[in-house]
Amino acid sequence: MEEQEVLQTLRKLSRPENIEGMKRFGIATTNNLGISIVTLRKEAKKIGTDHALAQHLWDSGIHDARHLATMIDDPRLVTKKQMDRWVSQFDSWDICDQCCNNLFYKTPYAYEKARQWCTSKKEYVKRAGFTLIAVLAVHDKDAPDDQFLNFFPLIKQQATDNRNYVKKAVNWALRQIGKRNTTLNKKALDLASDLKQTDSSAARWIATDAIRELASDKIQHSLAAKKKRTTGKKERN
Repeated sequence: MEEQEVLQTLRKLSRPENIEGMKRFGIATTNNLGISIVTLRKEAKKIGTDHALAQHLWDSGIHDARHLATMIDDPRLVTKKQMDRWVSQFDSWDICDQCCNNLFYKTPYAYEKARQWCTSKKEYVKRAGFTLIAVLAVHDKDAPDDQFLNFFPLIKQQATDNRNYVKKAVNWALRQIGKRNTTLNKKALDLASDLKQTDSSAARWIATDAIRELASDKIQHSLAAKKKRTTGKKERN
């Protein structure tokens, strides 16, 4: 499918009436057609995987086209250079999160880039680093605990960043790690307890919110059941 054909379709799907609502949620409205993520996913399904088209759509600078680019790109063909270029052009939290959720975590460079971006001075680049950690914690089921424990020093170091989109991503990363299993849950709660004792309001907020979820009966029961299933499976094998 050609770039102009896709862009023409997106313009037909535009919903200007949605843009004001997006603005209230902190979503960038520049070059925004107001198309919902649900609608864009339907278009992505029609197109299929197309690395070359994804590059053209991203370079169009149209907000909705960039979302679509993250949905159709081939993670096997994504390079470190492309990841760095795209992340440097993030101008909204939703583009950041969709790109990490749809594409970046599937690349071979996800862990490397997460560590690198977490220390960036740029708000959306740093958010991308911690968003990647959160997404990997959800999707990389077979990763060893050490893979995520290695992120704890970064979480502790960057938890003092008071910028809204950064602290929310740091919190997200910590919570998702803590929901993987009972071992990581305890480690995450220990880290949160340490953060709660600091003089940083951002770190204390991250800690309080993480503890609220990770120590909840719902999460504790879920992790206990998961541990029981895993133990039973090992015993049968």
